[in-house]
Amino acid sequence: MRKILIIVAVIFGVAAFFYFDVYQLLTLEAIQARLEQFQTWREQAPVKAIGFYFLAYLIVAALSLPGAAILTLLGGALFGLWTGFLIVSFASSIGATIAFLMARYLLRDTVEQRFSKRLATINEGVERDGAFYLFALRLVPYFPFFVINIVMGLTRIRLLTFYWVSQVGMLAGTFVYVNAGTSLAKIKSLSDIASPGLLLAFTLLGLLPVISKKILDLVKAGRVYKGWRKPKSYDFNMVVIGAGAGGLVTAYIAAATKAKVALIESHKMGGDCLNYGCVPSKAIIKAAKVAHMMNTSEQYGLTANDATVDFKKVMQRVHEVIKLIEPHDSVERYESLGVDVVEGYARLVSPWAVNVRQADGTEKTLTARSIVLATGASPFVPNLPGIEKSGYLTSDTLWSKLQGREQIPQKFVVLGGGPIGCELAQAFARLGSKVTLVEMGNRLLSREDEDVSQIVMDTLVRDGVTVLTEQQAIGFTEASDQKILQLKATGDSAETELVYDEVLCAIGRSARLSGYGLEELGIESDRVLQTNQFLETKYPNIFGVGDLVGPYQLTHAAAHQAWYAAVNGLFGQFKKFKTDYSKLPWCTFVDPEVARVGLNQQEAKAQGIECQVIKYELSELDRAITEGHTQGFVKVLTKAKGDEILGVTIVAAHAGEMIAEFVLAMKKGAGLNAILGTIHAYPTWNEANKYAAGQWKKQNTPTKALALLKRFHSFRRS
Repeated sequence: MRKILIIVAVIFGVAAFFYFDVYQLLTLEAIQARLEQFQTWREQAPVKAIGFYFLAYLIVAALSLPGAAILTLLGGALFGLWTGFLIVSFASSIGATIAFLMARYLLRDTVEQRFSKRLATINEGVERDGAFYLFALRLVPYFPFFVINIVMGLTRIRLLTFYWVSQVGMLAGTFVYVNAGTSLAKIKSLSDIASPGLLLAFTLLGLLPVISKKILDLVKAGRVYKGWRKPKSYDFNMVVIGAGAGGLVTAYIAAATKAKVALIESHKMGGDCLNYGCVPSKAIIKAAKVAHMMNTSEQYGLTANDATVDFKKVMQRVHEVIKLIEPHDSVERYESLGVDVVEGYARLVSPWAVNVRQADGTEKTLTARSIVLATGASPFVPNLPGIEKSGYLTSDTLWSKLQGREQIPQKFVVLGGGPIGCELAQAFARLGSKVTLVEMGNRLLSREDEDVSQIVMDTLVRDGVTVLTEQQAIGFTEASDQKILQLKATGDSAETELVYDEVLCAIGRSARLSGYGLEELGIESDRVLQTNQFLETKYPNIFGVGDLVGPYQLTHAAAHQAWYAAVNGLFGQFKKFKTDYSKLPWCTFVDPEVARVGLNQQEAKAQGIECQVIKYELSELDRAITEGHTQGFVKVLTKAKGDEILGVTIVAAHAGEMIAEFVLAMKKGAGLNAILGTIHAYPTWNEANKYAAGQWKKQNTPTKALALLKRFHSFRRS
């Protein structure tokens, strides 16, 4: 009601201004014709004249009415240079602040709901550099001040900052116009005041704070590089250390822009994803899925036939798949793209130089304007008693140590209930191992919602995995030629023992930070390489990407970061881009798969974000019923009001593919109405996305409008 009253008052004031032709009084000709009357009035009642003038200026500025420039001239004519300058300075700043507050109170919430993602970026810039840019805008007369007042009201700039910057920033322009007003009778047009030369001077003055900030940045950079001698010329535009996902994409982008780039790798091209992670794990998951389908084929009306697993052939196929994909990441391919691939161990020796120790023992030094660190991460191995003699496996060593084995491990223990642990536990169980998964927390996949964790738990148990939650591994021993894992329940002193053939450590990955010269250069690293939003380290020309940096240890996250590192490293002197993870999806390839983008319920609750939760069960989806995969759901979080998507979690047989539609919608700022209006082929898995949107629409039905329609249709029948 308050907003409505204010809006009505504003509309009434603006309408009256034009209806009663008040605007005609605020022209140069009008005030020149009445100048003697104004001056007589000021001499007879100076206090009233000042008060009335101040109030009139305040109203014009607050309501963004035309005529502020004319009133400024009148202030000089009536009160002289210094008194007029003082009055106008405060009247204009206070009026601008009132306009700012009205825009903030009346419009900001609505605008933020509709354009929240775009405003978030603007607000970040305003929070960091708002005073600089507002000051520049106030000095440059090309920007209408009333527009500045309203637009700044829609941002998160502080009220006090807006006021004092406006007060100071408008002083120069106010002085010029008030001074001109002291000779009001001689002015023939406003262009006499705002001459091209004066406008140019103000523009240059407006650029001063921006230029000052750039100079300040250069001074800071100079301090960072103090003590280092910059090369006079460079061998490369960019050197990339590490040929995993992040390094490969960085080098590819750099070469595509015709930059001279070197890619240094000490071991295998393709990094963890190709050789130890995504590729081999998905190959064995597929084999396990086929075995599972054979063993459960009776649900499709077929005679079940227990799959005979030839583990040696399964592992052989895993390595064949790696070999098939290897050419995509090979030295030959990248050299054909224009990348200089250097095989050897890299070490930073200055902010612009990398020493490379090659396989034959020779060394050489490469210099570059920009350096990108993409050294990845390795499996974390806990420091437990007896672990070195336990024969433990990791996601890196699993594929080589089990290669050539005739039989699958009979008693297979997995430490860790995260994505890697859950994926491999299910795969080995389906292939015939007796798998025990040990998780220290109270549930699996702790970053996901509880209903997601429960489905994964139920599925793993149904596939034969023994899941032990709230159990902590405390050591490894041997007895009677048996390998034993010692466990202790959380909050309990009692210990239990678990006999195993093989144990897999899948409790996380640690960034590879040592051996690259980071310490000598003073580059900060605490578990991960410390970078800013531009992926810059302590030195603005040294960047980090991928698992080395985090916060997401995902192949596509590394590739996403690679674009920012390449562009900022090569063109950052002109424009820098902040990394944006808000639309980053990820998928855990258990069966059914778990895919997510944006917020989930537990994160929204932790952050105090009010949202609406829509959940569509796959048991209602025709395609899921036909394929016998009805376990799962599509869960969408939207803003409390409106269809804007805050996050999506999908648990489904093909969740990894289904999530892409929501990622695109969120990236393009489309809401659930857009997904509901998209034609989906029938019967497909992606129809679940549309039905989830339909469920949102049903829950947000405009009941009053429908009641009116009901009466309308009733009337039409009468």
